[in-house]
Amino acid sequence: MQDDVDELVEAWARERPDLDLAPVEVFSRITRLARHLDLARRRAFTEHRMETWEFDVLAALRRAGTPYELSPGRLLRETLVTSGTMTNRVDRLAGRGLVERLPDPDDRRGVLVRLTPEGKEAVDGAFEALLAAEAELLADLSPRDRDRLARLLRPLLAPFS
Repeated sequence: MQDDVDELVEAWARERPDLDLAPVEVFSRITRLARHLDLARRRAFTEHRMETWEFDVLAALRRAGTPYELSPGRLLRETLVTSGTMTNRVDRLAGRGLVERLPDPDDRRGVLVRLTPEGKEAVDGAFEALLAAEAELLADLSPRDRDRLARLLRPLLAPFS
């Protein structure tokens, strides 16, 4: 079975036989797959009237477990955005009724951001659609190959975690 990357590597090998093209074989495939994943994510979220950034914030709250709330600082760490960006995102999500701000009982000046029942329903639906889209992308791999791929990718990502 050949793909577009095989053709790209063959062309580079012809033009630059002096170079080791192994990184191109791996990362060009990852890049192309990332594009397809991004499109699948957008479709899944669009079906649920949600932007990717909205999903990121709502999913962080959902993963926190009952009562589905986090401090703004914790949300920053979970979503890797600046505090100004997070303030804007929480404002917009609160305006849609998907989150609410509550006083932090442990910090009189602090607030907690909590997922509303509507927000929980929205993020659960979007997550189910995302999982279906991702499963479709992996459909040609056996469960064993999916596990193996996950194990192989882990050490590549670990230094960035």
